[in-house]
Amino acid sequence: MTVPPPAGQGPRAWVAPNAEYILPLRWTDDSGLADLSGYLRHLVDWIPVTVVDGSGPGLFEHHRAAFPAAVRHIRPDPHASVDHREAGCAGNGKVAGVMAGVRASSAESLVIADDDVRYTREALAAVVHHLESADVVRPQNYFAPCPWHARWDTARTLLNRAWSADWPGTLGVRRSALLATGGYEGVLFENLELVRTIKAAGGGERILPDLFVARRPPTARHFLRQRVRQAYDDFAQPRRLAAELALLPATCAAAFLPARMRRAVLPALAGAAVACAEIGRRRHNGTAVFPASAAWLAPLWALERAVCAWLALAFRMGGGIPYAGSRIRTAAHSEAELRRRHSGKLPQSPSKPATTVNAVQT
Repeated sequence: MTVPPPAGQGPRAWVAPNAEYILPLRWTDDSGLADLSGYLRHLVDWIPVTVVDGSGPGLFEHHRAAFPAAVRHIRPDPHASVDHREAGCAGNGKVAGVMAGVRASSAESLVIADDDVRYTREALAAVVHHLESADVVRPQNYFAPCPWHARWDTARTLLNRAWSADWPGTLGVRRSALLATGGYEGVLFENLELVRTIKAAGGGERILPDLFVARRPPTARHFLRQRVRQAYDDFAQPRRLAAELALLPATCAAAFLPARMRRAVLPALAGAAVACAEIGRRRHNGTAVFPASAAWLAPLWALERAVCAWLALAFRMGGGIPYAGSRIRTAAHSEAELRRRHSGKLPQSPSKPATTVNAVQT
């Protein structure tokens, strides 16, 4: 089933004829409902929209009344078959919502986005366009507006951009590619798991570091609750985790140096963090959306991660990180494990390399 265009509008209203937007939702309060509903009113003019809503019964009905009539508003399927790839969905319900939306859709080009993501029509069209030559597309998020805690978290984004690429809360995915794998497991770092699953099957990824897509910042309270959980994500990236675990001992060792050396070493370490973040801000036209002040917060973010990485390790030893009333042990499966499960399910074309990084203008 494909959602019909809004009344009075034909297929030309869509950014593409065979695309759909899937938004998994699971709220415990409606503080962001007015903003989300306003966004959806614009979005349904550009692309068919499916909201897979795992909220409680009262909230579900409230959402149905508030969302535009053109939005397809459904629940995750509680009777869907579960195999070894989806057994973790009880841990991360977002994955169950995504897969319900994927199965309900008949469109090939799918844009999957968290409830805080805010596309423009141009950025949406660009993601769908790049799905013509890739199985999964990764744009770049930025916070709008950008209060103090969003700037703090932006420092992490800038450091990611300096060394490789950042992970957004939205992806473009070819439906046939995801279904060919049977789905992806409901681990903590679900977007990494999705991309690794498709690549393990032979699919191609396109990273678009200057295709900027806004997202709303969390509340300061929610931001603080995310600190250890975000550090736990890096169990999916062992080399990065090892570097982060080394930060705290290295900082403590520097703090106990003789005073003269300490006065030289600590500012040098802080300066190196700022310089790396600024490199990430300047790469791929990042200065257009990332505030300069975020780079100056990189040393503070590094100190945060130095502590939180060890707290994440303690949670790992205790059986996993608390998440939405459950406990998740696996951040994401290794590339080797996913290749063992999925290799050959998607024939890789020479014109579709495993990963490409493109600079685009939107």
